[in-house]
Formats: sequence, structure tokens, C-alpha cells
Amino acid sequence: MPERAASLPDSLRADVETLWDYHDMHHELRPADVGIGLGSHDLSVATCAADLFKTGLFPLIVFTGANAPTTIERFPRGEAVHYREHAIELGVPASAIIVEPRARNTGENITFTREVLADHGADIRSVVLISRPYQQRRAYATCKKLWPEVEVTCASTPMPLDKYVASIGDVDRVINMLVGDTQRISVYANKGFAIPMSVPAPVQEAYARLVSAGFTQRLI
Repeated sequence: MPERAASLPDSLRADVETLWDYHDMHHELRPADVGIGLGSHDLSVATCAADLFKTGLFPLIVFTGANAPTTIERFPRGEAVHYREHAIELGVPASAIIVEPRARNTGENITFTREVLADHGADIRSVVLISRPYQQRRAYATCKKLWPEVEVTCASTPMPLDKYVASIGDVDRVINMLVGDTQRISVYANKGFAIPMSVPAPVQEAYARLVSAGFTQRLI
């Protein structure tokens, strides 16, 4: 495994930027029925959801997520619960937040959120999926497979790659997650978990070089 660096090495920059740009869906946000914050280690998902709520983009937020091995220490009461608390601290009314505390992967995030919203009698025709920047494409493909009738747009905290790496504080972790999510675009489509998405040749080549460089921790 490459030695951990404090910032993105120049030798890797072009390939990492290629994957970073690929996973950003570059959607133009528009009003929706609900914002769905996908649980993870990254609290900026909750910040982004709160910021978008306060602009009036949607009237309701669902935070979805239990725990993964990478989040149990940071969010001991569960990802969605901590997200809710953070959003309330940022000024979102508690009455505008629904917590879905069971999901342990993106497919469950979507499936269980649908169930929770149905239980609340919500008529949902459009959603904004809020995730880590490099999770947008996989979240979109999963949602379109499992909830094809809704209009989906994707959002993340607007942040350039270097600032995001600094906010996480671990270059290797970010690159491994980018590589892992790139692999999952094809693997999950083949397994029927998500709709197929085009993977351009430059993305495939960047992915292969980063795998060869040793960034394999998130491969399946």
C-alpha cells in the first residue's frame, strides 16, 4: 500500500481527479418532495441536507443509516441519529426530519426510506439524494433501480477535491473509496442492484492505474 500522504501526491492527481469528476453527477438541483441524506462517516452530508432545506429546496428530510465498521466509533447511536442531531443544531426543525435507523448499505437506504415515507403517508414523486461527493453516481444508479418512478437529483457539499481530502484528513481513505465506488458501478449493475451506467475509457484507465498502485482496500 502506498505510504500515507498529508495531501494528494502529484503522481496520482490526474487519475484521482478523473474518478472524482466521474462520480459527481453534475445535476442542477430543483425543488423536490424530500431530501434523503445517506448515512456514512461524513457529517458534511447532514450539513448539506440542512443547507438545502433552509433554501426551501425540499420541505422534508430523511436521514437513513445504521452503522458500518467505519462509523460505529464516530456515530455510536447510528449515522441517521447523529445526522439528525447535527441538522437540528444547524436550525432544521425536528418536525421536518424523519430518521430511518436500520439501513446498512445503499440499497437498504433506498428501500427502507421508501417504507418509512409510505408509513408517514408521504406522496413522493421527486427526491434529492444527498451523499458524499464520490457516492453520487452509485446512489443515483441504485435509486433508479429500486425506485424507478421518482425523479432523482444528486447533491453533495460543494467542495473541491483537495479541500475534501483535507476535511477527511486521510488521502489513502479517499482514494480507496473512489476506487471502490468505481468498481461497484459495474459490479452492482451486473448483480442487478443498480441500473447500468456508462464508464468512459479514461475512467477505466484511471481506475486500473490506481488499483495497480495499491489502492485496493475497498475492492470487492
